[in-house]
Order: sequence, then C-alpha cells, then structure tokens
Amino acid sequence: MPRNVIRSLAACATAAALALTTAPAAQAAPAVSAQATADSFYTYTGSTPLASYTPGAVLNTRTFRYQLAGLSTPVQVTQILYRSTDAQGRPSANVTSVLRSPYGDGRRAVSYQSAYDSLNPEHGPSRAIAGNAAPGGGVLAQAETALMLRYVLAGYTLVMPDTEGQQANFAAGPEYGTNTLDSLRAAAKVPGSGVDSGTRFGLIGYSGGAIATHWAAALAPRYAPDINKKLVGFSEGGLLVKPAHNLKYVSGSKMWSGVIPMAVIGIARSYGIDFTPYLNDYGVEVMKKLEHESILAGWSHALSSGGISWEEMAKPAYKDPNSIPEFVTAVNKVSLGQAPTPTVPGYIVQGDAGWLEGTSGNPPGIGTGDGVMVSGDVRALARQYCATGNTAIKYRQYDGLSHVGAVPPWDLATLGWLDDRFDGKAAPSSCGSIPPGNSLAPERVVSPAS
Repeated sequence: MPRNVIRSLAACATAAALALTTAPAAQAAPAVSAQATADSFYTYTGSTPLASYTPGAVLNTRTFRYQLAGLSTPVQVTQILYRSTDAQGRPSANVTSVLRSPYGDGRRAVSYQSAYDSLNPEHGPSRAIAGNAAPGGGVLAQAETALMLRYVLAGYTLVMPDTEGQQANFAAGPEYGTNTLDSLRAAAKVPGSGVDSGTRFGLIGYSGGAIATHWAAALAPRYAPDINKKLVGFSEGGLLVKPAHNLKYVSGSKMWSGVIPMAVIGIARSYGIDFTPYLNDYGVEVMKKLEHESILAGWSHALSSGGISWEEMAKPAYKDPNSIPEFVTAVNKVSLGQAPTPTVPGYIVQGDAGWLEGTSGNPPGIGTGDGVMVSGDVRALARQYCATGNTAIKYRQYDGLSHVGAVPPWDLATLGWLDDRFDGKAAPSSCGSIPPGNSLAPERVVSPAS
C-alpha cells in the first residue's frame, strides 16, 4: 500500500481512536474488575530464580487482538513478561506489549513510552491494551495507545513497555530506562511478534514518556549496547531533567504541584527510602492519599487544596529538602545532568508558557517552564550533549505553548523525523544556537534548620 494512502488512513484512525477512547471518560467510573486486579500474567511464578535470567529474557507470553473501546481490531498484540533490572540493580519482572503492523515488514519499530504517570501499576499501558486497566489513570494509557495506532498503520511495529515497572515507581528515571531497553531485548526474542534480531528502533515519548525515552537513550551504550546499535534516534517533549528544580518550580501551583508528593513517593519507593520521619501530619496524610493514585488525582488534590508545596508537608527542620541526605542522594541519581550522553540523534521539544497551566513562578536559578518542566534545564542538557560529542541534537522551544499545548507540534513532527532517521538521512542539529540554560550540577546536603 502506498505510503501516502497509509498516512491518510492513519490520520483518520487517529481521529476515530481519540473519539472512541475519550467518550467513556464522561461516564461514571466502573468498579475495578477482578481481571484487572488479579491477572497472574504480571507476576513471575517460575521455580527458577529470577536472578538466573539475563536482562531481557522472556518469562511468559500471550497473544490477542487489540481491543479499542470494546471493539476488536485486526492488530495483533503480543504481551511479554520479561526480566529487567530495578533502580537498585535487583532483578525484576515487567511487561511490554508489541503491536504488529499489518503493513510492515518488521524492519522498523517504534518504542513508545506512555505518559501514564501513576503510582498504581493497574494504570499501565499493558492493562489498557488488554482491556482491563483500572479506572481513573487507565484512561490516559488507553487514549495514548489509540493515538499511537497511526504508527502501526504507517508500517511500524509498536512496542509499549510498562515503563514504571510492576511497582509503578513514578519519576524514577533510571528504572524507566532499563525497563524500556529490556522490553526491546525481549520483543526480539519472541517469534511472530513483529520484532526480530534485525529490527531497528526509534524511541519516542512525551512528559512521563520522555523520562523513559531519554533514560533509555542515555543508558543504552553501557546497559544495553546490543540495543544501542539498533537505535536510530529518540524524539521527546516536556522532559524532566533535574527533579530538585521541578519541585521548586511547581511549588504552590494549582495544577502541577500535585506531582510533588507523587514524585517523592515514587522515588522513595524505587530506592527504598522512608521519608515519614521528615513529614508533618499533613505531609503524611497527603502521601498516604496519593500513594496508589494517578496524575489525575494529583491534579485534583492540588486544585482542591489551592496548591501543594514541600514546605507545607515537611517538619520545620526540613523545610529545605536538601537537609535530608537521602533526598539529595536520590534526586542526584534521577538527574539526567549526571547521566551518560546518548550516542544517537535526538529531537527535543519544550514549551515555555507555564502560566497557561497555572504555574507562574520564576524561581532564581530555575526560571520559567511549560508548567511542570523547566525550560532552562532542558536547554542546558541539550547544550551539554552538543559539548560532549553528540551534535545530532535538534532542540525546539515553543515560547507561547505550555506543557499540554506543546504536544501537538511535537507529535506531528515526530513521525517525519523518525522516517528520515530510518531512511538514513542526516539528522538536523541545533548545536551552536541553543540558548544558555541552568546549572545541572549535583545537589548538595545542607544542615537542617535549628
């Protein structure tokens, strides 16, 4: 089928998918089904110790037709339980979904990292694709999955890992990266999935999906050199670079400040940290309320409370989070400024009109952003890559668009950018023209307040 015809079908499918997927959102949320909470596929139950398997090893598989808003499609889905590695270097089991294109030859695949942004594994894309995601956060993954079907219609195999893992460790970037890379290793080992040893991959994702996309690109040369040599590039938008800056930037925002407790919960969970001794009663209450919720609940709580800040949640001695050594250690581990430089081309989009989404702050040394992500951090990271040898970095900042508003231009440009990378065309570069950004130096511990 000619590519222009496929693109036309893809555009129609995108519109139809969006309509089908968002329609149920206005209805009352149904109770969580037994299937959603008790699906044994997500748990490794083998007698062989998980540590005996190498990262990317296939532990279990299942195949079915993709269901969109209750309607069966001709798209074959292969779901894979595979061995990965968590943020502490321990073996873990995770799930990825491979959607096989009826128009592709298996040579090209897109690894799409979802922005499902949740502390509940039942909200992951694999549950949405299987039709049993929990209500609430699951609708985000369902909508994204439907929109990504245009890649399948354009001839790409689509790989969608549960990037946050089976504990849903929100904002724990390194773990997102290993889960993503090992999903590609696993997909290539399952006959008939649409991916094999000769498949090349493009990494894409926005916001929470950008966390996984970027960490996968950064970790690939060392963690998965076998996958790195098959990557054609990464495209992302709304990137979390230095979480310590983001917590200050969104502080008090009536929308995005909900990510403050959520990020603390996710990072604490990932690295085994107990922040309770540093929290006041209100802080403990907020953390308990959101510990199994999605970003939708974070937004709702921020709006109903008039905004959240770390200072309101912490005991007087710990109003500055840098007075907590465990916090400083953890946020430095999840800062991309200290991560390796990717070796493949990158396309990075960032909005800078955060006031449109209720974030009007301009903290010293941090500056403006898109409402949740800090523009100066993203620019600094792009410049850092140019300076450390990767000049195939294209950076685009939309000064008049917010976090949500920058999604369409990023989304529209990504498919063409990927096509060019797979076709072997030279990658565009912004190196030499990217404005200066913020310092990405590691955070330092300060003394608690007396």
